Amino acid sequence: MIVGLVVLLLLCPCLGLVGWAAWRIADSDSDATPLPSASAPVFPPGLPSDAPSSVAPSPDEEEEEEFAKGDCVVNDGSEDDAELRKVPCGPNTYQVLLRIPATTDGDRCETLAPQATANYVHDNSIDLFDYVLCLKKQ
Repeated sequence: MIVGLVVLLLLCPCLGLVGWAAWRIADSDSDATPLPSASAPVFPPGLPSDAPSSVAPSPDEEEEEEFAKGDCVVNDGSEDDAELRKVPCGPNTYQVLLRIPATTDGDRCETLAPQATANYVHDNSIDLFDYVLCLKKQ
């Protein structure tokens, strides 16, 4: 019972601080002017788009392609600086066997997807958005 009371006393100030910070953030956002959002799709340079775009995207606005299990990709970059692009599955493509989120440890493919013949490591400045793709040459 004493342990429970000590834990409760330690958590209460922390919870109060988190609640106060959330309230301050919400209060400061209510005075902010809403920013306009772009409704036109953004395509990386050099890739064809189905819909014409009147505004060319800047490099900072490029959307990153999402890769999932079963997708097929090709590397338009180099081995050291890979630039993957989704394509229909076929010869000379790599099929995504597994996507491992929140890591840059490409060696995990050896145990989690032993049939993989290659891997792709995406290292984001925010570690939560890192991932590894375990790939198999088609």
